[in-house]
Amino acid sequence: MGKADIYEVAKAAGVSISTVSRAFTRPDLVSDKTRRKVLDIADKLDFSISRSATALKSGRTNRVALLMNEEITSWFNTQTFAGIESVMHPAGYDISLFQHIDTEENRHEFFTELPIRRNVDAVFVASFAIDPHEAEQLKRLHVPIVGINTPSEAGFDASISIDDERGMYTATQHLINLGHKHIVYPCSEAALLNSSIDARTRGFIQACKDNEHKHDLNWQVLSVPRGPAFADSALSALLALEEFPDAICCQMDMMAIPLVLKLERYGHRTPRDYSIVGFDDSPYADTINLTTMKQDPYAMGKIAATKALKLIDGKPLDNQHEVVEAQLVPRSTDMPFGDME
Repeated sequence: MGKADIYEVAKAAGVSISTVSRAFTRPDLVSDKTRRKVLDIADKLDFSISRSATALKSGRTNRVALLMNEEITSWFNTQTFAGIESVMHPAGYDISLFQHIDTEENRHEFFTELPIRRNVDAVFVASFAIDPHEAEQLKRLHVPIVGINTPSEAGFDASISIDDERGMYTATQHLINLGHKHIVYPCSEAALLNSSIDARTRGFIQACKDNEHKHDLNWQVLSVPRGPAFADSALSALLALEEFPDAICCQMDMMAIPLVLKLERYGHRTPRDYSIVGFDDSPYADTINLTTMKQDPYAMGKIAATKALKLIDGKPLDNQHEVVEAQLVPRSTDMPFGDME
């Protein structure tokens, strides 16, 4: 038996064809009871509305949405956007940006209203997880959801992510292998959302726990408030410690770079006095010779966009969910503990 058409759904629900259409595309114009009834029958009859049959007769909107939990001005988001744009623009797509999708109101607004009213052809979600209800809103409209650096694959039709936890584990293990005994991990407080960057904290903790008995380690997580002043907050927290650490493992380069420059003013110079490792290999990491973990958000954006175009066209994906490893880039902000003056 083939899929039902809109006429069969309307007949089974005892409503007009236009009511069935509105239940999918303009739910604000249909009562909750009617909408639930139509959607339940549509599910049973394996019916999904074709967006070309809605108000936009042309079919595709040639627009995709990119959701971010921070500003686009962050290095990661700028690179991700550029990677997506390099594929979607030549394919004739515009990208609508939705920043700060980290409050309940913003999320509710997007997942219940915007995909329907703006009618996008695909949604990219950068660096945070989505819940099943949000995914369901888009799946009913057959809008593919592609995750970029998401902490979970759940709810996504495809994803490309870096193994943040494994990457930070590698960075921490590197410092332990250099013989460091007192390692501190300054980081911003965990986000309200399940955010990919918080997985790095788990990587640090796991590496320290795995080495505690072998290396007589003294380690701690220094959590500071999120926001534009987080690097200065980390600096204050480090300087307030009773004993300054011999190694600092940073959540990201945006914290490590200011620390390297500002700690020198207080008499702490790397690598003479302490080793420090960042994460990202963002701009200026090379300039100050920061040892760091490299990731490539531009490449991830390109891969995500390529997956989205295939999903929009209904083509199968060879590799639905991909995970890439961050690579250690040794420079000159670290040295064996015994070699320090």
